[in-house]
Amino acid sequence: MDFEQLDVWKRSARLSAELYRHFADSRDFGFKDQITRSGLSVPSNIAEGMARLTIRDRTKFLYIAKGSCAELRTQVYIGMEIGYIEREKGNLWVVETKNIAAMLTGLIRKQSDFG
Repeated sequence: MDFEQLDVWKRSARLSAELYRHFADSRDFGFKDQITRSGLSVPSNIAEGMARLTIRDRTKFLYIAKGSCAELRTQVYIGMEIGYIEREKGNLWVVETKNIAAMLTGLIRKQSDFG
């Protein structure tokens, strides 16, 4: 299956783009770089994993995407705490990262069923 067809990829790519737009004018380049990189890592690793030929390689990259999702959620919590992210928007992003992580778990299980 092409990664572009996966809802988890679409949602994570959309979230990544939203993060870039939100932090476009941020002057805290360290935080901006870290949160946008972790956000970008999720759909990128999904894409790379789904392009792999073996189930083992595929699931490895899906696990990396899931880890990046947890990293992103942590940065969203910190961003809210320090006032870089409004609570309402941050809480939506937290829920979305949890949903994406759950979708990745399902996709990992599905890949394992093919093994």
